[in-house]
Amino acid sequence: MPTDVVITREIAQLPERRDDAHKGDVGRLVVVGGCCTETLMVGAPALAANAAFRSGAGLVQLLVPEPIRSAAAVLAPCATTHTLPAEAASLLEAVTAFRADVVALGPGLGDSLTPVVVAEFLTSFTGPVVVDADGLNALCQAPPFEIPDPGRVIMTPHGGEMRRLLAARGRDHPIDASRAGRQEAACELSELYGCTSVLKGRGTVVTDGHRLYVNETGNAGMATGGAGDVLTGVIAALLGQGVMPLEAAILGVYLHGLAGDFASEELGRLCMTAMDLVEYLPEAFSEHEMSASE
Repeated sequence: MPTDVVITREIAQLPERRDDAHKGDVGRLVVVGGCCTETLMVGAPALAANAAFRSGAGLVQLLVPEPIRSAAAVLAPCATTHTLPAEAASLLEAVTAFRADVVALGPGLGDSLTPVVVAEFLTSFTGPVVVDADGLNALCQAPPFEIPDPGRVIMTPHGGEMRRLLAARGRDHPIDASRAGRQEAACELSELYGCTSVLKGRGTVVTDGHRLYVNETGNAGMATGGAGDVLTGVIAALLGQGVMPLEAAILGVYLHGLAGDFASEELGRLCMTAMDLVEYLPEAFSEHEMSASE
């Protein structure tokens, strides 16, 4: 790990909300995801949307392939749905028309968008973006490109996605699974892409290349499909409420893990699902709010 990286334990307070706030004031979020090829993935973007609402987002729109719009609307009833465009310019137009403050790019995306389109959108949209799952996989396959103002981008890979992201920038080597090795990999990703890195797993590592945080909440019961989509929604919602990228990533990871701990206490580690994480987010938020006020 670079010697100038500062280890931090600081976790931001929850974003404040004015008494006269309305839904357009507290985050307009677009989730770009879902696919309907041989493998149908509609739950992932819906989980991200539901987690975003549970985390304070005011408005959420799902951009998903047309054949799964109805299913997405049922799974995320508080969100609006729109057909996912296939071209970068049309995608940017749809996001702009919604007046999105932040975009969550990748949950369940599959091959609904080509790597070139994903890269072009990331370079054309100027707001904060959380890139996860197949959004990351698409970036690994895209031709070389540079992200303008990369500090606005948060990448949330697991170990395999991290290795592919590093390899795409010429750093093709195994990732040491030790605590020090994971910290090194996260810093390397931030160095190569200029983004905030969230290397998921036990002791999730969050860094922007200058400060580094190792999370201590969460448990093995969170090793379940959809948990990462929930995290994406939480972080994106915090960004939409004005929390800065590194702070939003740290706070989101902490609250996500804390929700997992509350769920584990009630349900046991073997029986938890990603939907349970969404349901226990209010307890996590309340616990953090009370702790901050003491």
